[in-house]
Amino acid sequence: MRDEIGQSPEEIFDVVDDHDCVVGSLSREAIHEQGLKHRAVHIFWLRADGLLCLQRRSYAKDKSPGLISTSCAGHLDSGETYLKAAVREFREEMGIAIMNEQLLEIDYVPAHCRLGNEFVRVYLLRGDFTCRLHKPEVDSVLWRTPR
Repeated sequence: MRDEIGQSPEEIFDVVDDHDCVVGSLSREAIHEQGLKHRAVHIFWLRADGLLCLQRRSYAKDKSPGLISTSCAGHLDSGETYLKAAVREFREEMGIAIMNEQLLEIDYVPAHCRLGNEFVRVYLLRGDFTCRLHKPEVDSVLWRTPR
């Protein structure tokens, strides 16, 4: 069960091998403590006026509190697909329900110890939506012109 900031040490994630194939599942806490490979998603949200949404993470987060990040990011729950996780995370963090078809996969980042041992699929979302931020999880958003 997730707490109010969208994380719980008891959350169960899939553990993956060097080829991003599931080899088991463990708690969020165990995966991070042991430095095991697992999965995550990131979304870049671009409005029609060309501005890019960046998120300031909640200061209560256990990883990178208060730092600027992509529009939305999160781990995959055990058994969840990358796309399903992206849709879920965007709804949880931004308060906006989107459809799979609205997301365009723009990158796939292999797991590396310097990047949290996460395989990451990166998506682009285009559109004008009204945010309803989940304040315990997201401190604020900033709109910037991509360079």
